[in-house]
Amino acid sequence: MLKRTLVFSNPMNLSLKNQQIVIAYKDSPDEKVTVPIEDVGVVLLEHQHTSISLPLLNALVEGDVQVVICNAKGMPNAMFHGMNSNNLQGETLRNQIACGEVLKKQLWKQIVEAKIRNQAALLDSIGEDGSVLKPFYSNVKSGDTDNREGIAARIYFQHMFGDNFVRNREEPGVNALLNYGYTILRAATCRAIVTSGLLPAIGIFHHNRSNAYPLADDLMEPFRPFVDSVVYDLAMHGKTELTKDVKGDLISVLYADTSFRNVKRPLSVGLSMTTASMAKCLAKEQSILNLPTML
Repeated sequence: MLKRTLVFSNPMNLSLKNQQIVIAYKDSPDEKVTVPIEDVGVVLLEHQHTSISLPLLNALVEGDVQVVICNAKGMPNAMFHGMNSNNLQGETLRNQIACGEVLKKQLWKQIVEAKIRNQAALLDSIGEDGSVLKPFYSNVKSGDTDNREGIAARIYFQHMFGDNFVRNREEPGVNALLNYGYTILRAATCRAIVTSGLLPAIGIFHHNRSNAYPLADDLMEPFRPFVDSVVYDLAMHGKTELTKDVKGDLISVLYADTSFRNVKRPLSVGLSMTTASMAKCLAKEQSILNLPTML
């Protein structure tokens, strides 16, 4: 089932009743709307005067809904995820902890190849020469020891946004749009990871003591070009400010079509297919990750 993303950019009171999210404007508390929790995948709390009850927060995380809290600038700042969302979580977690370096490097190689192939496909789709990236995805080494992923990214972004473009998370404009889109993607990836019984804190490549979601940063990589595609279209139409409409366009990436071995699925569903395949790889039930390709 395709899950909804709810964004609260006005001051709201959010509460729980009969497994429904009860939504009321603070200035019109008697006017209420309800949404079944089972229909929701992500809740984005953007306005700083939004109130949410603890029973609702518990119901959301128990329902595998990713709850994202924004800072005063409207940028996603924190996430909640459930601790007991999969009845095989103990076994899956043991497999994840026991994963050896050889398997981690093999899985990362697959992820890097898929990401760069998707970047090349996107370049082709916008009239650029995607073949410039072929040397980088053709012979990726186990663990990507020569950092083809990083080198390809620099070339890719310059073809996407111009020779003078530099990917900088602190810069406004296109960089800010990429930041916002990637954060939405990261939240949806965390949700899929937890639903598959995995722990987002244990990555296969990304690792940093201050990073609580390295596995999300690993598995979202092949999906990043879908965000890049939306940002490119926005930039081509002169929309490089994070307005309400632009944020809505970036959130819509979760519903973009992705292809998995000739099967099309919305991106949010595709993430679950990828994380489920990761759990199977860690259990030694298969060796190939199910990763998306751009249409």
